[in-house]
Amino acid sequence: MKKSFKLAIAAFASLLTLGGVSSTGFVAHAEETRVEVIAKGFQHDFWKAVNKGAEKAAGELGAKINFVGPQNETAIAEQLEQLNNAINKNPKAIALAALDTEAELDAINMALSKNIPIIGFDSGVPGAPEGAIKATASTDNHAAGGNAAEHLFPMLEGKVKDKPVRIGVISQEANSLSITQRTSGFIDKMVELFEKKGVKVAVVGHDKFKNNVAEADAKVIIEVRVPAQVDDAAGKTEASTVLEKEDTIAIYGSNEFAAKAIINANGGFSESKLGADKILAVGFDSGALQQDAIRKGIFVGSVTQDPIQIGYQAVKLAVEAAQGKEVKDVDTGSKWYDAKNIDSDEIKALLYE
Repeated sequence: MKKSFKLAIAAFASLLTLGGVSSTGFVAHAEETRVEVIAKGFQHDFWKAVNKGAEKAAGELGAKINFVGPQNETAIAEQLEQLNNAINKNPKAIALAALDTEAELDAINMALSKNIPIIGFDSGVPGAPEGAIKATASTDNHAAGGNAAEHLFPMLEGKVKDKPVRIGVISQEANSLSITQRTSGFIDKMVELFEKKGVKVAVVGHDKFKNNVAEADAKVIIEVRVPAQVDDAAGKTEASTVLEKEDTIAIYGSNEFAAKAIINANGGFSESKLGADKILAVGFDSGALQQDAIRKGIFVGSVTQDPIQIGYQAVKLAVEAAQGKEVKDVDTGSKWYDAKNIDSDEIKALLYE
């Protein structure tokens, strides 16, 4: 037997030993990593951007994903059915943005019993059993609120002189974790930046956010307004209360509802109280009305989440968890946008209405 032929047989035997060739003689491929991704919605631009990021990660990592979501963010029963369907497929991992953790506990426990790792994303799976969620890919909302303050602060320094000045903060509510974190993140960073300059700041208006500095002793007053109910009229009333005060130099809305309340209180886009040389307005999120306000100079800028990174990191964590790797929570970040960069490729991909 020739030496070259013997070597070929040895190589073939080695492949058989390693499982590289099936018993039929065909080359066997490694089992594909399948990840089921279950979002809070499917049609909204935000979730489409999340899907885009998820597909990007899957392509880079050689995984296959199935991205689903209910018709809207109130369709709890529909999402539960999607979660159960995902578990029945026995995927390598599941990425989940839960609408109602309590309603999905049985399904989550079923995934646990089948050793299917679950990764949370966006708002995650709050209240899940300990150990059920391996890690979460989401926005650090406190840091994102701070991002808004960091960009607004340089525009304010020249407006703080001898007399006390006021910064309004409109928060949709004081219970939602994400919204309160965006609110407190803005306040905390603004207080920190002013105090570094030796300027005393009083936070007033809502017990949840107040500090221990008296308004009479402060050079800067941050006034937090929270509407009694979440509707446009109530939001407009709270924003108007701040905008009508003569010492107001700036106002921040911690989500799309709050930004809209500020625009409504301003009377839309006519005879504006807001602008670069007037009251400086900053928002969060990226609805059509808010984008229009930025393009027209009514808002000086806003902060948006990065839905592409949310989807990308969720799938990346899911693949790593499926491989048995240790995974940790990931902050998917936030981006500042204004009239200068709102139409750039980087920002356009992150904006949602």
